[in-house]
Amino acid sequence: MADNGLVTIASQHAAKTTIDRLEKAAKAKGLTIFARVDHAAGAASVGLPLRPTELLIFGNARGGTPLMQLAQTVGIDLPLKALAWEDAAGKIWLTYNNPAWLAARHGIAEQGAAVAKTLSNALAALAQEATGA
Repeated sequence: MADNGLVTIASQHAAKTTIDRLEKAAKAKGLTIFARVDHAAGAASVGLPLRPTELLIFGNARGGTPLMQLAQTVGIDLPLKALAWEDAAGKIWLTYNNPAWLAARHGIAEQGAAVAKTLSNALAALAQEATGA
């Protein structure tokens, strides 16, 4: 499923487990984990309900800097982020920004195409590791 630059794939695991697996896969590839946000825990801390929703912020300068060299505004969208979330039917999804969409958003679709493709392929592989069997 793709919508407005978002890539969303089904996960065979709980949201927390999906993010655990993504974090492990990202670390194994030498990526830096910058932050992990448990949005459901944050909601619960102020008395609001929210289905399981966890965000992982990760990446490395070698991957993102080439895009920022073309348009520094890409830095608003980097490092990379992935969100594991549970829908109303109890199905778990993993969503992330399509790097090609990010390049287009910042006006560097052509110049950043090769970098965006590399990042897209890397994200797809990580997502498969996180969501698959």
